[in-house]
Amino acid sequence: MGVRPRRALLATTLLSSLVAVSACGGAADSASSGDVTLIVKTFSQFGYDELYEEYEASHPGIKIKEENIGKLGDYTPKLQQWLATGKGAGDVVAIEEGILSQFMAKPDQFVNLLDHGAKELSGNFLPWKWQQASTSDGSKVVGLGTDVGAQGMCYRKDLFEAAGLPTDREAVGKLWPTWDAYLATGKQFKAKTPGAGFYDSTGGVYLNMLMQSGDHTYYDATNKLVIDSNAAVRDTWDKSIEMVKAGLSANIEMWSPQWNAGFKNGTFATIPCPSWMLGTIEKQAGPENKGKWDVAKVPGNGAVRGGSFLAVPAQSTHQKEAAELAKFLTSAKGQTTAFKAKNNFPSSPQAIDDPVVQDFKNPYFGDAPVGRIFGESVKALKPVYLGPDNNAIGDRVGNALLAVEQGKLQPDEAWAKAVDDAKRLAK
Repeated sequence: MGVRPRRALLATTLLSSLVAVSACGGAADSASSGDVTLIVKTFSQFGYDELYEEYEASHPGIKIKEENIGKLGDYTPKLQQWLATGKGAGDVVAIEEGILSQFMAKPDQFVNLLDHGAKELSGNFLPWKWQQASTSDGSKVVGLGTDVGAQGMCYRKDLFEAAGLPTDREAVGKLWPTWDAYLATGKQFKAKTPGAGFYDSTGGVYLNMLMQSGDHTYYDATNKLVIDSNAAVRDTWDKSIEMVKAGLSANIEMWSPQWNAGFKNGTFATIPCPSWMLGTIEKQAGPENKGKWDVAKVPGNGAVRGGSFLAVPAQSTHQKEAAELAKFLTSAKGQTTAFKAKNNFPSSPQAIDDPVVQDFKNPYFGDAPVGRIFGESVKALKPVYLGPDNNAIGDRVGNALLAVEQGKLQPDEAWAKAVDDAKRLAK
């Protein structure tokens, strides 16, 4: 997002002297109306519009304003600045799992949600998701889980047909029980359709494989940098280089204008797709490509890529109201609603098993049973520890792979650069 994706009764009579809320949130909305405006800071698409309307209707005096930054890369430095300066964060903030650990090092920047009844909600979340936002001694809960980036593999049926490959999603999933089989399928595809890439760029494939490779990646559980000593990282790199050498990549940087256009133009045939990416694909491919994209099982065991939490900054002057809103949005019902709106797959076991999720079929993707596909992926996964600069290091590794794809660096040069960049970041 990853994306995303919850209830106590609030007092309806507020002091008439409350002052107008500023753009950075925290104060009350207006002295005349007595309303409290809660500022929610998000990135990407969380699917909360319907939930906001429902909450406001059942909580007179509460108004909700979402300020969406867009890309996570743009959001993260802003969130860091808001928390460092003690202003601007509003009342509820989204925290993506890849940046969570850096904020867990400073838990006093956030309200302890255990003080607002969160303890009794622990069973509403996957155990590892609950643990991620809890301090090591369990005395503080910084955030409540929204979604998990359950993995699938999205593919274009028209390009598969042109390559003489099966197009039925069950048959497609059987093409690649392993990543070696995915590589072999890619070679078959390229032999028949040399004008299209088998996938967009190697960075996304690398990341998916990495998240299946063990219980940690660039850092160990003590936050020691282990990028150059964790064999799983180097093995994943080497497998990715095999795919580059096989010519499977379209060599397009993720999130670039060319990448966006690639969904519409058939520039690449597959892309590892966390549940939250379905909304991106639909938006970029456009209505004219409805039914051309489909979703199959991801190679290997299930994995998660992305996923977020909602937290209440300590700087909020409406902490109680903000905590209640966060609990509502992350409830099983809230997560189910967000899933239906933006495909953000729930972190709540109750929501995952809800027939609304399990039986959900996405009409844009040929009525793919995405609730079942992503649910199986989540249940198969093993959680992976992500250290303080995980996302930034991952970006450097992705850039190094792209440099190899584009012929700017040799694989060993690119690996050395990625390790050196990681060490600089971790200082």
